[in-house]
Amino acid sequence: MKTVIIFDHPYTAAAYQNVPHHRSFLAAVAHQVQQQLQAEQQTVDLIDLHADGFDPVMSAAELQLWRQGQPVNDQVADYQRRLRAADQIIFMFPVWWEVMPAMTKGFLDKVYAKGQLYTADTMQTTLTQHPQIRVITTMGTPNWAYRWIFGAPLRKALQRGTFMKTRLWRFKWQNFSQVEKLTAAQRATRLANFRLK
Repeated sequence: MKTVIIFDHPYTAAAYQNVPHHRSFLAAVAHQVQQQLQAEQQTVDLIDLHADGFDPVMSAAELQLWRQGQPVNDQVADYQRRLRAADQIIFMFPVWWEVMPAMTKGFLDKVYAKGQLYTADTMQTTLTQHPQIRVITTMGTPNWAYRWIFGAPLRKALQRGTFMKTRLWRFKWQNFSQVEKLTAAQRATRLANFRLK
């Protein structure tokens, strides 16, 4: 089984080591996920958007290629090739202003593109593995407020608006809420107890 992880954090996935002012709980989760999957004899392919220098902005020239069903650049073509081989795709990012950061949104816009990874007329995915989609996030908003006050916009955008729309039905979301309010010991315990559901 092959898992592709799309990791979006400015400190990159290398920030799992506890270095002050350059550490990320999300990166620590990503490191643990990779270890879990490798222990299960799975192949893990990490796409680290910030480390790769991915540009999430769609230029006019890129939009012309996108509208013609062509990859907008070589990096995007490589990402698409890697997604086509995936049995499981895991998106990992912090939630900012109740939705995904620009890198993740740009990845979806440029990489999960019509005429390339789904058909333009039927919206049917062309990913033949029909991969399991997982989303792992961190956010400052309490879980109850995110669901009942804000209406869980991330679930609407990703599960309903992107993946269900293109017939990728298997979707799971695991969230770490208000990690910044936990003590170092509490964060270590949550990390140690985390497993993919």
